[in-house]
Amino acid sequence: MEQPVLILGGTGQAGSDTAALLRRWHSALPLTIAGRDLDRARRVADTLGTATAVTIDLSRRDLGLAEARYSAVVATLWDDRLNGLHYAQDRGLPYLSISSGLLDIGPEIVTGAQNSSAAPVLVASHLMAGIIVLATLERTREFDRVDSVRVGVALDDTDTGGPAGIADLERWSAVTAAGLVRRDGVFTWLAEAEAQADVRTVDGTVLPGQSIPVLDVPSLALATGAPNVRVDFAVGATPSRRRGEPASVEVRIDLTGTGRDGEPLTSTQHLVHGGGQRPLTALGITLGVERLLGLRGDRPAPGIHTPEAVVDPTYAVARLSEIGAVWHRDGDGPRP
Repeated sequence: MEQPVLILGGTGQAGSDTAALLRRWHSALPLTIAGRDLDRARRVADTLGTATAVTIDLSRRDLGLAEARYSAVVATLWDDRLNGLHYAQDRGLPYLSISSGLLDIGPEIVTGAQNSSAAPVLVASHLMAGIIVLATLERTREFDRVDSVRVGVALDDTDTGGPAGIADLERWSAVTAAGLVRRDGVFTWLAEAEAQADVRTVDGTVLPGQSIPVLDVPSLALATGAPNVRVDFAVGATPSRRRGEPASVEVRIDLTGTGRDGEPLTSTQHLVHGGGQRPLTALGITLGVERLLGLRGDRPAPGIHTPEAVVDPTYAVARLSEIGAVWHRDGDGPRP
């Protein structure tokens, strides 16, 4: 591939980690690190090889990039004017974003729909860029029918992300404290009190959390057909940090339904990564970029896509193991 991938916000946590993972898996893929501080962008690019650095102006439809040419645009920051998307569509380039969230997604979807023939748009503003959705879907493979999906995410309070990630959380929380679930087949908003919920970590510790309005809920509900879906989010001291180790991230996945043998089936598993949320977010973005560029499978058709529509969950879980994630089934030790 001759033209580089343009990573907007490439000096931030999500952007720089994604660039490093892309370099690790695709050593010849050219990258362009775009940020507000050119010196910082150059420092990130210098660590990668086959990478360049630029500054961008998100207030301009051309991003201030003149006639430079790229193979895709990846927005790892909040682009309130959607100029990154305009830039990609004006040039027929695939585009991926992670910061719109369920509450801000409307303008992005409309923009993508109005220019749906330009190129694929991958909306990955899920928790950790869709990797939780993909991991959950892979664990439903032993089910013939899924009746309920409940996901609990435990994030360490020392691992709430960089400035961009924190700003996203603050922006969303300023809009609503309500939660979104699917209940008996109906997408339902929960008042703040009803949204409160506990998240149980792998060692049995309970962290107070709440249902949150994230794209993971409709993605999981519509991909599995489950009439009951809920995603809860808690921030506190994770088990690893309480043991004096680095802060981890934990994802508890509870599934109920019917197994392949027609009998009732329940499953509770925990996905744990000792490096916290950053490796999982970078993986989610990287899997999306691979698909948009045709590095794994054919390129998606022009139009709007979500991670579960273009990335194979089994492949995603295999990559999770490669980056150090570990599964625990209730009552068992770690498993592949």
